[in-house]
Amino acid sequence: MALEKLRKEDTLEMRKRLIGQSCRLFYSDDPVKIVRARGQYLFDENGTRYLDCISNVHHVGHCHPSITAAAAAQMELLNTNTRFLHDNMVVYADRLRATLPEKLCVFYFVNSGSEANDLALRMAQQYTRHDDVIVLDHAYHGHLMSLIDISPYKFRKLAGQKEWVHVAPLPDTYRGLYREDHPDPCQAYADTVQHLIEEVHRKGRKIAAFFAESLPSVGGQIVLPEGTRLKSQSEYVRAAGGVFVADEVQTGFGRVGSHFWAFQLHGEGFCPDIVTMGKPMGNGHPLACVATTVEVAEAFTANGVEYFNTFGGNPVSCAIGLALLDVIEKEDLRGNATRVGAHLKDLLKNLQLRHQIIGDVRGVGLFVGLELVTDRQQKTPATETAARVVKRLKEEDNICVSTDGPWENVVKFKPPMCFSMEDAELVVRCIDRILTGQLHKDAAVYSSYQKMVHRYTDHLQIH
Repeated sequence: MALEKLRKEDTLEMRKRLIGQSCRLFYSDDPVKIVRARGQYLFDENGTRYLDCISNVHHVGHCHPSITAAAAAQMELLNTNTRFLHDNMVVYADRLRATLPEKLCVFYFVNSGSEANDLALRMAQQYTRHDDVIVLDHAYHGHLMSLIDISPYKFRKLAGQKEWVHVAPLPDTYRGLYREDHPDPCQAYADTVQHLIEEVHRKGRKIAAFFAESLPSVGGQIVLPEGTRLKSQSEYVRAAGGVFVADEVQTGFGRVGSHFWAFQLHGEGFCPDIVTMGKPMGNGHPLACVATTVEVAEAFTANGVEYFNTFGGNPVSCAIGLALLDVIEKEDLRGNATRVGAHLKDLLKNLQLRHQIIGDVRGVGLFVGLELVTDRQQKTPATETAARVVKRLKEEDNICVSTDGPWENVVKFKPPMCFSMEDAELVVRCIDRILTGQLHKDAAVYSSYQKMVHRYTDHLQIH
């Protein structure tokens, strides 16, 4: 029986009545009702096509035929509890193993990035027999209570920081503690972690783990400084008896183009102790994973408590995961991310020369951020302008983007990996038009203000 099609107004009214209001929509003042999608495009109930610049979850493109075919074929055969033996889980684990450093060879399948990070936290604390965790400022690692506790992006709005959580400065050389003009920002940021560890030890506490997104996303699409990047921090943490957890939920599976995993950007031979993955690996299907070492896995098993996940790694999920790996390879999507991402960055940097409001352009592969500021010297966040850019791109150009960063002034680009050169050029042309119009509008407002000031001055002089 087909579902009854509702009018957009009715769907919105029912959502407001039935769905928790903390579950927010994109474009909440005028939400888009999407009824189908393909590749990098979304279609609303009227058939209007939108270019999707932000759905990193639909990694190889919305409704990719190879993915949907694999899902349907396996669903037709079997989907069952993961405590039965089945080929798909072990074949998929073996395919993932081939993309990772050799020592990351034990896998735990789950349903979401939040589940993966929660499990990684448990593993780290079990393995080290310590409790304390170091995280980067503005980090977000998931929506479970355990992860809210280690996500400054969330806990600062809620109950605050727990005594076992320690926040290191985000290595942001644009507006962070140590910037481009510092002689060695990499070492300076690494030293902040070492000092934090020393402070923890002075309190009689011990470090279990350092959690870090390989490329911080919610923090503002941050690309960590060249050089040692996270390598030195991880060495300090290991020397203190902790483990390094790389959160690849947003950035894994070739988004950076040059590498399959973003943590591989952090130096030759660098290998985390635990890697968490999610979002893109199922192309919209709930599939996530924790990869770790034999040593960490053995310690987790030694507690005598079985780990059980009913659906994590079920036959359908793993069939989808395998199909996604095939698509990445067959369609050279890493190569596409490298080429299109570089082109997008170049176009945005050229735009930066034309518009003073663009403070910074950063990114790697199809992970790109455009930071807007009202003053380049002061780096004052242009939050309102960023929101207007997002709104106008949707209303005037049918382009979906969103903002991120502590001040919501970073326009972010994490599109499906099939995003094209032409897509990049279209988006930048539209942003250019909007910013040019905004500049003229601001100039008109300023001119009107100046005339008012002159009239007021003249009035004072006359009287």
